[in-house]
Amino acid sequence: MTEEKDILYHPFTLGDLQLPNRVLMAPLTRSRSRQPGDIPWELNAIYYAQRAGAGLIFSEATQVSPQGKGYAFTPGIYSDDQVEGWRKVTTAVHKAGGRIYLQLWHVGRISRPELQPDGRQPVAPSAIKPEGAQTYIDEQSGMVDVLEPRALSTEEIPGVVEQFRQGAINARRAGFDGVEIHGANGYLLDQFIRSKSNQRTDEYGGSIVNRLRFPLMVVDAVVGVWGIDRTGIRVTPTGTFNDMHDDDPVATFGAFAKELNDRGIAFIEVVEDSFQGNAVNGRPEAVIKAIRENFKGAYIANGNFSAEEARQRIDAGLCELVSFGRLFISNPDLPKRFREGALLNDPDESTFYGGDEHGYTDYPSID
Repeated sequence: MTEEKDILYHPFTLGDLQLPNRVLMAPLTRSRSRQPGDIPWELNAIYYAQRAGAGLIFSEATQVSPQGKGYAFTPGIYSDDQVEGWRKVTTAVHKAGGRIYLQLWHVGRISRPELQPDGRQPVAPSAIKPEGAQTYIDEQSGMVDVLEPRALSTEEIPGVVEQFRQGAINARRAGFDGVEIHGANGYLLDQFIRSKSNQRTDEYGGSIVNRLRFPLMVVDAVVGVWGIDRTGIRVTPTGTFNDMHDDDPVATFGAFAKELNDRGIAFIEVVEDSFQGNAVNGRPEAVIKAIRENFKGAYIANGNFSAEEARQRIDAGLCELVSFGRLFISNPDLPKRFREGALLNDPDESTFYGGDEHGYTDYPSID
């Protein structure tokens, strides 16, 4: 297929940012920040610059505060050293001709006291332990079970919104092109949105309107920093990772999409299958339809797509763009490989989290 006819290589304007193709790099936790301090560094700059051929790179999930941390060695965006570290990354990506958004993250209950300031209890909308959820606290312990969290008080919630706002400010200082709010995969915003994890009885729980209140406060705070054209959000309407479930995802995420549409943000990235190996039967077409009907900005589809499946979904009008995760880990030049029909490198799962350049910056390109 010629590039002119291949929809994956049609340019797209996302908000007010011109993308050269529709092959986006999904946010991918790799746990390789410099220690102490969870600081991005030169190794991360090399990794992201290698993948600058993506239409747009979403950075790995990045904690907006010490309280927002849930895994060892993940980067932050709350200290001056972290901002300067991320500036090395954005400079390298831009020098290589790429575009990169920061993903703003607060894990909520998916943490442990060992990872929290002063050994405190992780926070959540409700004091409900996520059954089966685990996190990575250090190289010696490996993956360990998550414990019961502490419910945020009503009075604390504006302070968490402020953590996201300050993270957005710091992302601007670090030279990013925009931001994606992490509202997916069973982390804090997702915990508020979905009915199983949110059992509150105040104005932040119960009805769909109440469960969406805190996430929308975060969106409004971030838009106040970046504007609507450079702000988006990621969601997992039917994902079960981290013990997540919603009683009516069509209604919940249809309503959320409408609220986001009313605000005019640039995009929603939707994880269309479950996450981390939790199988579902096909893609949640009813939820996708509800989001598409209520949100007129760009829809970015994610979920183990092949290049051909991505083309089919775009051609069918089910999305405008597609983000790829695992394939970008092992194929730094993924858009070029898709365009040329080249063989793809297989990812080495044993090197996904933590470690050095092995399984990180040493995957070969076709050149």
